[in-house]
Amino acid sequence: MQLTRYTDYGLRTLMYVAMYPERTQLFRIAEITEVFDLSANHVSKVVHHLGKLGYLETIRGKSGGFRLGMPADQINVGKVVRQLENTLAPIDCNKPYCVLTPGCQLKGILNEAVKAYMAVLDNYTLQDVITNAQELRTLIPGVAATVVSLD
Repeated sequence: MQLTRYTDYGLRTLMYVAMYPERTQLFRIAEITEVFDLSANHVSKVVHHLGKLGYLETIRGKSGGFRLGMPADQINVGKVVRQLENTLAPIDCNKPYCVLTPGCQLKGILNEAVKAYMAVLDNYTLQDVITNAQELRTLIPGVAATVVSLD
């Protein structure tokens, strides 16, 4: 199963913000887009959605931005994926309609696989994903030093 870009961007954003728990300055869309080379429009939509879900606290205005809305160890990866993905269905037998659908067992097998996939994700929190935050910071050329000096 492949996650949508939307979910990918959401997970990247959460990971990045969680990597800097000591930071007091708010994060900004422009920073995320620069670090990951993503569209500001897409990141803005994702951040807004993560804010509505409570994963990010968003502050509007000129000096606004965002930060984690709850501790990283309380953000379950499986739950985030379920909330950001439009569907977890591995296939759509109706577009185009498959004549084998009435007797097909493949869809049930694939749904079982998705359940197993999600069960693994349910075992992890955002904190688990960033246990190597120091190493991850070194993978962001030029930005890690800037982020530390922003405070």
